[in-house]
Amino acid sequence: MSAFSNVWKIKELRVRLFFTMALIALCRLIAIVPTPGVNGAAMTAMINQNAAAAGGLVGMFDLFTGGALSRCAVGTLSIWPYINASIIIQLMTAIVPSLEKMSREGEPGRQKLTQTTRYLTLVLCAGQSFAIARWLESMNVGGAPVVPFRGFGFEVLTVLAMTSATMLVMWLGEQITERGVGNGMSIIIMVNICARLPHAIWETALKFTSVGGQPAEFNVFTLAFLLLLAFVVFAGTILLTDGVRKVPLHTARGAVAGRVSGGQSTYLPLRVNFGGVMPIIFAGPILAVVGWIFAHVDGDRFTYLRWLQDFGQSLRNGYQDPTAPYLICYALLILFFSFFWVATQFNAVRIADDLKSSNGYIPGIRPGMPTAEFLDMTMTRVTLIGAVGLVLIAILPSLLMKEGRIPYGIASFFGGTSLLIIVGVALDTMRQIESYLVMRSYDGFLKHGRIRGRAG
Repeated sequence: MSAFSNVWKIKELRVRLFFTMALIALCRLIAIVPTPGVNGAAMTAMINQNAAAAGGLVGMFDLFTGGALSRCAVGTLSIWPYINASIIIQLMTAIVPSLEKMSREGEPGRQKLTQTTRYLTLVLCAGQSFAIARWLESMNVGGAPVVPFRGFGFEVLTVLAMTSATMLVMWLGEQITERGVGNGMSIIIMVNICARLPHAIWETALKFTSVGGQPAEFNVFTLAFLLLLAFVVFAGTILLTDGVRKVPLHTARGAVAGRVSGGQSTYLPLRVNFGGVMPIIFAGPILAVVGWIFAHVDGDRFTYLRWLQDFGQSLRNGYQDPTAPYLICYALLILFFSFFWVATQFNAVRIADDLKSSNGYIPGIRPGMPTAEFLDMTMTRVTLIGAVGLVLIAILPSLLMKEGRIPYGIASFFGGTSLLIIVGVALDTMRQIESYLVMRSYDGFLKHGRIRGRAG
């Protein structure tokens, strides 16, 4: 507690914290302001009545936007178009030579990539907001349309409102990164997820109370189990997020301008969970889309495709009612994207060349291609461990909902993308705050050691 009290004794850190909290409050306000022309009551009823949406892809998107989708707010898209644009640019950097060259130009190249990401964000915002407008126009709940006045005017107004809100949220995230504490984009996502936590806790608390003479569904043993499980899951997630394989490095001695340099020993950190939340983010939507396509196969007309329709239906509803095919496909996709992300983002040849140019080497491994092969083999083995841990975290919420009858709102905090984001962002933010404390000769959050960032 002394570390938390010391946070407010440093003026610069105190100003940054208040600035961050003010911009977060503004982001939450954007997630509440309704989109003009939408029947909010009908929209909320549609989300609540649709079981597949409540626990599937739409429900996950609503969780990440802090309930903005169920309210159909102007901030429905939140920061996700920028995240999608960043992922696209990051993947294209490993494929397009011009982008790769730009990424290696230092600060000027980074600024060009950032500007390109912003332009791509604008394009994605316009396209996604137009798709949402057309989707809302096609929705009806109990005979009441979600959009009473449909047409070109509503579509233009929705595109302008949602695009402007997203670009404003993106700018606020950049201001938090520059003038506040932590990574602004990540903090906004984490706050949106945590905004649903009070409702989830209340929903779970109702399970411990008796209603209408009926006994409570949960008891004190269930509470003890949930608390123990939360401790184990959070500890495992922290280990998975911060875990690294330390590859020892040595620098050969050399003389430059009469000075002897080198001869130092350090290590190269290879992250166990190199892909972070990306494998789960990729696997979930792809599985939902494939399930939707297969479920619409005409099994009555083509009887030999009936199995494909049943398989698609099990994938479509798999998040709430997990079956063996769903869990197997979900696990295989996470494993695939874990290795895919490493293959596209971890360049062992470039690392080996950089080590060779700086007179660095791995003990017992020759410089050049042997070093690249060693790093590639080591990273493959480390990724397998991280991918298996990622699979366990991803499927845990579905198992809790099915076997433990835990509500979706609270089960989503026991694993999956939301837990990985919360833990990762919290560790990064605490690490940055701790650096301010250490610079001012204050004790950090830990008495022994320091909080290590996800970069190792």
